[in-house]
Amino acid sequence: MKILQVLSALERFAPLPLQEGFDNAGLQVGLTEAEVSGALLCLDVTEAIVDEAIAKHCNLIVSHHPLIFHKLSRVSDDDYVQRTVWKAIKNDVCVVSMHTNMDNAPGGVNFRIAAKMGLTDVRFFGETRHYEDVIDGEQRHVTYASGVIGSFADPVAADDLVCLLRERFEVECVQCNQLLRRPIRKVAICGGAGAFLLPDAIKVGADAFITGEMRYHEFFGHDQQLQICVIGHYQSEQFTTEVFRLIIEQACPGVSCHLAETNTNPIIYL
Repeated sequence: MKILQVLSALERFAPLPLQEGFDNAGLQVGLTEAEVSGALLCLDVTEAIVDEAIAKHCNLIVSHHPLIFHKLSRVSDDDYVQRTVWKAIKNDVCVVSMHTNMDNAPGGVNFRIAAKMGLTDVRFFGETRHYEDVIDGEQRHVTYASGVIGSFADPVAADDLVCLLRERFEVECVQCNQLLRRPIRKVAICGGAGAFLLPDAIKVGADAFITGEMRYHEFFGHDQQLQICVIGHYQSEQFTTEVFRLIIEQACPGVSCHLAETNTNPIIYL
């Protein structure tokens, strides 16, 4: 099984045209004609992640966040990105990233978050877009968006929602606005930095909005309108690796997949 076949499987699930204009998803480093010795699945790519890949005999790293997000004018030892690129090249490790295309894809990052929360009737909300391509001679039409909304089978109280998030996502603390004094059934979700979808969550009548990042002033004006819960960028997207594993195991049987054990979250809570 070649790296190219794994890359193709990932891109069939989350086509690169689904990514946002600012993004740089896809192949980051390496040669795709090499045979896969193993795939390390992670959120971020750092020097420690490359070390873990080498230790586990993986010559492929599949990450959510792109290693090369901004243009590199050189590859030296000036910063961790350049050092990581250099280490990957020296050790024949290929790096592939599936970022906002995986956020936006049906069954992608946000659907995984909803599944971890136990939500049902999960569907896109906000601006829905459309993409068409031809795969193996068949026309394919993909509807995609940046957020999903789903429902609890039985409504929950706001404090119980916070406890659920702390448990399922191993969150040290949840940033919230004033706790809602009505039951919560409909929950809107956008992993990572999803504050831009808050107005759409309100528009579709969500009782709660879950995301990874929001700025201070964005919390104002929504008391008793809906429950805002911010759980951390890393924490909200940590289960993306499980999506990668399912895709690879189904499309590329025989490829050994490893969920990274290295915690790359740069934020600590003291």
